[in-house]
Amino acid sequence: MNIRAKSFSAFTAIAALALSACAPETSVGAPLSPPLEGATIGGEFALTSEDGETVRWTDFDGQYRIVYFGYAYCPDACPTDVQRTMQGFAQFEQSAPELAAKVQPIFISVDPERDTPEVLTQFTDAFSERMIGLTGTEEQIADVASKFSVYYTKFEANEEGGYLMDHSRISFLFGPDGEPISMLPHDQGADAVEAELALWVS
Repeated sequence: MNIRAKSFSAFTAIAALALSACAPETSVGAPLSPPLEGATIGGEFALTSEDGETVRWTDFDGQYRIVYFGYAYCPDACPTDVQRTMQGFAQFEQSAPELAAKVQPIFISVDPERDTPEVLTQFTDAFSERMIGLTGTEEQIADVASKFSVYYTKFEANEEGGYLMDHSRISFLFGPDGEPISMLPHDQGADAVEAELALWVS
């Protein structure tokens, strides 16, 4: 091996060591890549907050973000998913408060017809004071759902005018630059959510 080859090998080894010191590792020491790395999920939006103010995706720059799409009148799926997600987040707040302070949980309505800011406030506060709810016009919600690769549809209303929504059930974790990182496994319970947050939030 010549000197140039040896120098290149040494540089490669040092670079790999430096990267491994600041990235999550597998059981064999190789750095993990975020499951959603490079995915085209997320994007700029302008929605209405629980206070009636306009909120944009870039308002959260510098923060990690948990994002779930659902609706406040959901009878079972949304409350279950959000409860497990926020229980996991609460456990993360207990075990790593400084890291949890960098995370903003967000609930985006897919039912803007009924989910007013007041309704969303009641819904999100039932699970965590840290979670904020966002709504908007039907056009705004359709746009943001498309950007976040979220499916939803409205079922036919009953005789009393009530109706259900079908929608994706995913808790996304985004990074400080708005980049998609992972899906939080709320279907596996709070402990699994806490573990996933601990893996990626730094």
